[in-house]
Amino acid sequence: MARSRDLRAHQQRLSAATWAVLAEHGVAGLTLRAVAERAGCSTGLVLHTFPDKRALLIHARTLLHERTGARADAAEASGADPLKALRAVLLQAASVSDDKREEARVWVGFLAAALADADLAALHQAHNRAFLHRVRRLVAACRPEWSHAQAMQAAATLIALVEGLNALAAVDPQTYSAAVQETAVDNALAPVRAGAS
Repeated sequence: MARSRDLRAHQQRLSAATWAVLAEHGVAGLTLRAVAERAGCSTGLVLHTFPDKRALLIHARTLLHERTGARADAAEASGADPLKALRAVLLQAASVSDDKREEARVWVGFLAAALADADLAALHQAHNRAFLHRVRRLVAACRPEWSHAQAMQAAATLIALVEGLNALAAVDPQTYSAAVQETAVDNALAPVRAGAS
């Protein structure tokens, strides 16, 4: 039992190192050696845990999804009504702090890697679609008179805004500050808010 806990802890450490390397150097700088150096271990130990860089990327992307999913759960639970829950979920996904901007850089790195890898692309799509369905459900709770298609379009628009802001803030946090991002989200929520009680 201790062995599987040790493996899980080692996998998480390597995933955190992968996130750090992606945030600082992008996909081009992501090598097993760079991950090993960041994790404070040998490349042999990395390869003992993951057969190749792709497996490491897939595991790190899955852990990132789990972490952001748990944060979205907490944000949704914090909302006193569907509109407040929706706003909280969107803002927890926005890059309004240093750690969120680093996470956005990691997300952009995974997206870039997914462009050349069908399995990473499928994983990325599945995680994005899970977020889309969460946001659609919250939009529908705010605007029950809307059709499924209307709620889905509103959710896609809101997510495109947040992810676009994330990508822009990752390299230009002065222009796309937390205040700018929050205002953009609030403005985009206006059609949803119009029907919320």
